[in-house]
Amino acid sequence: MIDESYIPNIPENSKKRVVIIGNGFAGLKLMRKIGCDGFQIVIIDKNNFHQFQPLLYQVATSGLEPSAISFPIRKILQDGDDVHFRIAELVEVFSETKEISTSIGKLKYDHLVLAIGARTNFFGQKNIERYALSMKTASDAILIRNTILENFEKALLQTKPEKISEYLNVVLVGGGPTGVELAGALAEMKKYIFPKDYPELDLNKMRIILFEASPGLLAGMSAKASQNALKYLKKLGVEVMLSTRVEDYNGTSLQIHNGSDILSKTVIWSAGVVANTVVGLASEAFGRGSRIRVDRYNRVIGYKHIYALGDLCIMETPKYPNGHPQVAQVAIQQANFLANNLHKLKAGAKPVEFEYKNKGTMATIGRNLAVADLPMANVSGFTAWVLWSFIHLIMIVGVKNRFSVFLNWTFSYLTYDQSLRVLIKPKAPLP
Repeated sequence: MIDESYIPNIPENSKKRVVIIGNGFAGLKLMRKIGCDGFQIVIIDKNNFHQFQPLLYQVATSGLEPSAISFPIRKILQDGDDVHFRIAELVEVFSETKEISTSIGKLKYDHLVLAIGARTNFFGQKNIERYALSMKTASDAILIRNTILENFEKALLQTKPEKISEYLNVVLVGGGPTGVELAGALAEMKKYIFPKDYPELDLNKMRIILFEASPGLLAGMSAKASQNALKYLKKLGVEVMLSTRVEDYNGTSLQIHNGSDILSKTVIWSAGVVANTVVGLASEAFGRGSRIRVDRYNRVIGYKHIYALGDLCIMETPKYPNGHPQVAQVAIQQANFLANNLHKLKAGAKPVEFEYKNKGTMATIGRNLAVADLPMANVSGFTAWVLWSFIHLIMIVGVKNRFSVFLNWTFSYLTYDQSLRVLIKPKAPLP
């Protein structure tokens, strides 16, 4: 039952209260940029940590532990003054009274910032949603890791070739960065790690298959990057099926639109995202992909004191008439602009319109292999891989986490091995 009383221990004072829903890239940047100069900040999130989503695929493939890419919110807030955090989920927005309802109670706001991101889009395919794996959280990544390792253990117990193939085959649906990076990491595990861990299995029977409904990979990147990514994946032994649509999946057999099917117990779905649901806003506030429509100041259309950031929102500009790409840089830049504008509004100054500065897009495919579209050039291969590694390392929150990731990467690079292939599952609850 939802508590309809007000959330306790958040004091009322003369400061303007900024309520931030979500502590992803946008929420974290906004909180840090606003500071506490004249504002009271309240952060609501269902987790007590910030996670670095771009490296979730390395958790899923045993390259990193979840703790290496997660950082406790309360540690970030230790030096803050009049900053409050509560574990909760947003239930409904009441714009008339400038209140929100959450799973732990109600809360008043002066400025409400929605930054709850997006979730996996299964496009209404219920069987795929039920049986396939997705990767949006650390829990999802751990489940993928457990599933792959457990299926290899089960493959050792089979005698029929088709049953062995069911457990060994890994199918990825969606040729965006998640699908491409996962496919590359799994291909390297097949080449360097699985033969040592499972010498009894014939790894030639393992297939890593990547399906993409459009004619090319990495739709948000250049044609050159797409072509290089395809070349690198094929070099690693990944079977890439372009212009191929997945129709259904029953947990064992994946049906393709041309009538063929593939046996696999491990299907990972990354074919798209849809914005998370926000209740209480008018239907006119929502646009394509359920994203919240905002103006050039990130204000929700039709609302004066409600803002939306990152993957959750869609902003139409002359340069981006269909909205900005749903990537971390957009979320970070929008949060930075909004923080500055809130300070301007507080001082009685005119806010500034947001303009996205594209600093580049990149994806890694494997050891020494990556693609990068930079403002001045397209880079691929080893140079792009070094650049990708450096940028992702400095973006991780916390010196200890950066050091941990760097050590893991160095160990894996020098030894062609990963030491985190452990099956850790929660104890099943009693009936």
